[in-house]
Amino acid sequence: MLESYQVEHNSQNIYFRSIVGAAEAGSRMRLGLQLRTGEPVRQVLLRLWQDQAGEQLVTLVSHDANAAQRFYTAWIELPDHGCLLWYYFIITMESGTYFYGNNAEMLGGVGALYREQPPSYQVTIYNRGAHTPDWFKNSVMYQIFPDRFARAGDTIVRKKGAVIRTDWTDDPMYLKDPDTKEIIAYDFFGGNLRGVMEKLDYLEKLGISCIYFNPVFESESNHHYDTGDYHRIDPMLGDIEDFRRLVAAARERGIRIILDGVFSHTGSNSIYFNRRKQYDSIGAYQSKESPYYSWYHFRNFPNEYDCWWNFDTLPNVNETDPSYMDFIITGEDSVLHHWMNEGIAGWRLDVIDELPPTFSKTFFAELKKRSPDAVMIGEVWEDASNKVAYGTPREYLSGNEMDSAMNYPLRSTMLDFLTGAADGALTVRRMASQIENYPKENLYAMMNLISSHDVQRAITILGDVPYYEGMPAIEQSRVRMTLDQAMLGIRRLIMATLWQMTYPGVPSVYYGDEIGMQGFKDPFNRRPYDWEHGNLEIRDWVTRFIAVRNGNDALRTGDILPLYGAGDVIAYARTIRSGYDVFNEEKEPGIFVVAFNRSRTETLTVDLDVSDFACGVFEDVFKPSRTYEVERGHLRVRIPPLFGLLLRERQEEQRYERKAGILLHPTSLPSKYGVGDFGKEAYRFVDFLADAGQKVWQILPLSPVGSSYSPYQSISAFAGNFMLIDPEPLAARGWLKEKDLFLPYEANSGFINFDRVRTFKKEILEKAFRAFRAQGAANADYRAFCEKEAYWLEDYALFHAAKKEYGGAAWTEWDAAIKRRDPDALRALRERQRDAMELDYFKQYVFHTQWNRLHDYARAKGIEILGDMPIFIAQDSADVWAHQHLFDLNEDG
Repeated sequence: MLESYQVEHNSQNIYFRSIVGAAEAGSRMRLGLQLRTGEPVRQVLLRLWQDQAGEQLVTLVSHDANAAQRFYTAWIELPDHGCLLWYYFIITMESGTYFYGNNAEMLGGVGALYREQPPSYQVTIYNRGAHTPDWFKNSVMYQIFPDRFARAGDTIVRKKGAVIRTDWTDDPMYLKDPDTKEIIAYDFFGGNLRGVMEKLDYLEKLGISCIYFNPVFESESNHHYDTGDYHRIDPMLGDIEDFRRLVAAARERGIRIILDGVFSHTGSNSIYFNRRKQYDSIGAYQSKESPYYSWYHFRNFPNEYDCWWNFDTLPNVNETDPSYMDFIITGEDSVLHHWMNEGIAGWRLDVIDELPPTFSKTFFAELKKRSPDAVMIGEVWEDASNKVAYGTPREYLSGNEMDSAMNYPLRSTMLDFLTGAADGALTVRRMASQIENYPKENLYAMMNLISSHDVQRAITILGDVPYYEGMPAIEQSRVRMTLDQAMLGIRRLIMATLWQMTYPGVPSVYYGDEIGMQGFKDPFNRRPYDWEHGNLEIRDWVTRFIAVRNGNDALRTGDILPLYGAGDVIAYARTIRSGYDVFNEEKEPGIFVVAFNRSRTETLTVDLDVSDFACGVFEDVFKPSRTYEVERGHLRVRIPPLFGLLLRERQEEQRYERKAGILLHPTSLPSKYGVGDFGKEAYRFVDFLADAGQKVWQILPLSPVGSSYSPYQSISAFAGNFMLIDPEPLAARGWLKEKDLFLPYEANSGFINFDRVRTFKKEILEKAFRAFRAQGAANADYRAFCEKEAYWLEDYALFHAAKKEYGGAAWTEWDAAIKRRDPDALRALRERQRDAMELDYFKQYVFHTQWNRLHDYARAKGIEILGDMPIFIAQDSADVWAHQHLFDLNEDG
């Protein structure tokens, strides 16, 4: 029977999935499954599913079918358009059929073994060339609820049914009929566009580069989600001239404007529906002949009609009605084009999951046609990559429907961790799942919020302020955080903001969060901005965090690397290592480590493996005198309770300029002798490198090879491989004759016969040595070489000599006296093997002479030779025998 530990697939590991994360349409992907079982495997299938295309079964194959550990793989061609692809594995064995799929949490990564159809893994496929606006990916957003941010002037604008708040510090409330509970009036505080314009300097100083406004179009309510006229600014907020001045003033400060588009419904008292005849138009409620009648669905005209979540003040529209789509999207003065003409930078689409795909995709296409650099954000509360809305799978991140979404899943991940609802391990898995599911272009454009107009204020949640569903509005309005709750909330909010500002995506600051404004749900999360009593400590930290983000490319478009997740701690890194970010754009290098300790009482120390990307010294971004040194690839950090740590690797002055070159071991050079050497072809290769503008020749170890001819199992760390010696210079010096260079075999350029080459070069070097010795006294160069290299050369030659006496046996099998290097025994060995030792001296002299000459030539040509140092030598080697005390050996060696 197959057990879970015997099967593995990890969708977040390139070993099992050749494309980790979302994939471009038309790509090829390799998927693999590992089995560790001795039981015969009859078949392994990959089951693929694509909506509208159906099921496909693919057979996986293994090239080690008889091994106890088998790896089954299959290559698949991905669809040629953006969509979702789902997969799991089917394993048929003698003991039955098994399934391997996603884990129960649907988080990707390591899966689970099942006996029935499992949950599938997801592959998000995006259209070729899908791109989100670069300016947006590098922005910091500020969300403004227009009526509550800032008020300029004291003019009271008349609005039918409105309750005007003259005191900016009042609590908001809904005025409801005591019997029906319907809202009968909205309260207005008088926040307006001129007030926002007066605060632009504040926003610029904060570091904001993008403002997202909740709706600003004319409507009855203070929230303006009941649109009355899509082409007009609500008079309570200002007029078109105010809007134009605001857009221009913001642009001067590098701030762009995004508007909220509410297109799934209108207000019942709008130009288009006109239930109370507030407009001169003939609305759909008034007549079936209205030009707007086809926009709505009446069950029983005029009083019974489809409306948004049963609010009869919000009649639903038929979004795909041709005249409605023309009015909103494609017409010359459509809502889309009208406001783009006024200088906005994009749209947020309210309840996009309630908009038909035809509408949202058409809106996206028209927006991009109008301005490829415009941004479109969708209100999606769940994972935007696999959202199912009203039974319809949506494919928002396929490249043709939105750039960004409100990142409520990340908000949940952050708040759950900080409040203790999820531990570090689960938190990191949730982060990894979103990284896996979202295409990078979308992930780095997500609207990363921790508060909004639809949820409780972050500090209220983070302060553990008690709340329950159905809590009466009057009770909510009276709640203020205690001192202990406020202190807890502040420290956690600072951590959450650091997380926001160091994570991929566009951080969104909900107005007032930066000063610690409190509040439960609507309307208490929409209180007027507290310009008099805001928490300046929080604002200072938010400003500093934004400044660090804005000043460092790595924190915006650098890679994201989860480092640690356990208990009360999580950590991740943001990196740009090679001068290019995740989009292959040239950016400033930088490496940051971010770590959080949510414990309320304990200082925790964690060990972070940074060996893949860092090796220097890290400093605390906000206290540079506090440093952390990387030791053996690990960074050990101590994190106080309720604290977020932001570390940056110090940018040391670069010691080496960037260079390019080629890895080619000399044995791979052409040679008539059957193996490449230090001959003419080596010099020609140096010339080629120089002519090609290269700077580096990288080689493998040059030391003597072991029995398998591997340079990584050498008998000496100091000696050179005599097979690399070029015979021709020996003939030039008279040590060989021309006939000695005749090959007794035919060299083959297709492969190297090391045995044959070794025999040939050994023979001619022995001839050259005899001629060299016959010339009389050795030359000065030779004597100088032997003296300089004596610290290893004699031991190497002795080792060879002993090998010869003992028939090639390992030194651990030699006589005890030689094995233990008894001085008398070694003297006797020298006497017996003097000729053999001198031959080794000669070979090494020739090797080093030729190598130094080649090295000097390369240096003169501007070519550096990059060597290779093995991390170990052979146990049966001259170095181990000569320095037994340096190695961890048993008594017998």
